[in-house]
Amino acid sequence: MIQRTFNSSVFAGSVGYIGFLPKIPGTWGSLAALPVIYLASVYIHPLFGPLIVAVFFSVVTLLATPGMEKIMGPDPGECISDEFAGQAIVFLFIPIYTSWEYNLLVFISGFFLFRIFDILKPLGISALQNTDGGWGVLLDDIVAGMYAQMCLLFVIFIIL
Repeated sequence: MIQRTFNSSVFAGSVGYIGFLPKIPGTWGSLAALPVIYLASVYIHPLFGPLIVAVFFSVVTLLATPGMEKIMGPDPGECISDEFAGQAIVFLFIPIYTSWEYNLLVFISGFFLFRIFDILKPLGISALQNTDGGWGVLLDDIVAGMYAQMCLLFVIFIIL
């Protein structure tokens, strides 16, 4: 019989084991972050809500990554707390309105833009992964979130 022991780094870094969902853990993590970011935007503050989410999950990533890497190797895909932080960056300075149609379009657009930048890693994002430890895991998602945010602001200005 295999006995599994609880590991707080794995639990925190995988955000309650969401990172262990099959095939596409980063996408699952980004998707799971959306309700958290939305609720923080509505119930805390439109600006400070996403900022609090980004800072909180950045700290979680920096603290959990060393423990996860000891068990799973460098930059484990199951570590998705960085996806929560990066996805939250997308929605900084993005107005949240009471119209569910607008909010749905904004959040879907922000999700897809973040995933594009996070997966393709253009414009120097891929170089950030060479940074050691938790910073290498975190920085590429933060910058991907910044690029996605700029694109989302452009989309909102032009289309919405």
